[in-house]
Amino acid sequence: MKKTLLACALFSSFTGLSAQASTLLGFKAGVDYWRADTSGTLGSNGSSQQGFDYSDGSQGSIWFAFEHPVPIIPNVKIRENRLVSDGSTSSANFTFDGVDYTGSADTRTDLSNTDFILYYELLDNDIVSLDVGGAYKKMHGSIRVSNSTSSSKTGVNSGIVMGYVDAMASLPGFGLYGFTNVMVGVNESNVYDYSLGLGWKIEGLALDYNLRVGYREFMFDVNDFSDVTTDLKSSGYFAGLEVVF
Repeated sequence: MKKTLLACALFSSFTGLSAQASTLLGFKAGVDYWRADTSGTLGSNGSSQQGFDYSDGSQGSIWFAFEHPVPIIPNVKIRENRLVSDGSTSSANFTFDGVDYTGSADTRTDLSNTDFILYYELLDNDIVSLDVGGAYKKMHGSIRVSNSTSSSKTGVNSGIVMGYVDAMASLPGFGLYGFTNVMVGVNESNVYDYSLGLGWKIEGLALDYNLRVGYREFMFDVNDFSDVTTDLKSSGYFAGLEVVF
């Protein structure tokens, strides 16, 4: 009888711990469509900067995050960002990658990157949540300049160490919330990537869904970064969906 009671107690304890762990373990995945306008100048190191007229571009991000209950181990988020813009000018007068450009010139600026984020949940309740941590933004794009006679291309493939903050404030009972996500460069202090907006949480039987709309801005102001000097900024409105497992 005692053995039976002990077995039942152990089973109940294990079941309770498993249920608690299942509520603390979490997985999120999402996608954003971003309509961004790009502006700024670019050039090679030691040369003058050249401005281009960029057309609005359809950009996007996709991400997933894993959260767990172990206090000393950070949570993990990986976000892939596509950011490609085409520009042109009729009054070029600069040197890029050793090639002199005058008159008309075109550019394709690819500042696509991947964010590797480690963070801790400092607050997590029905009203307020706050995540703080660090990130490594790995650039994996390129900048190409061309005209009718010449073409040159430089890879933009170095990384940036950044601070990371993600905050959310909810309106209980309505599913509405406001959010902001901020990344600021540490070794490149003039680089930042932030977004802010509103969301609507839809609770399902197995999954929760977050519909999101907002504004995002990415500033890439660097000097001698992968042999490129630029102060390009991409900004605009976005809409997205996040699924919470």
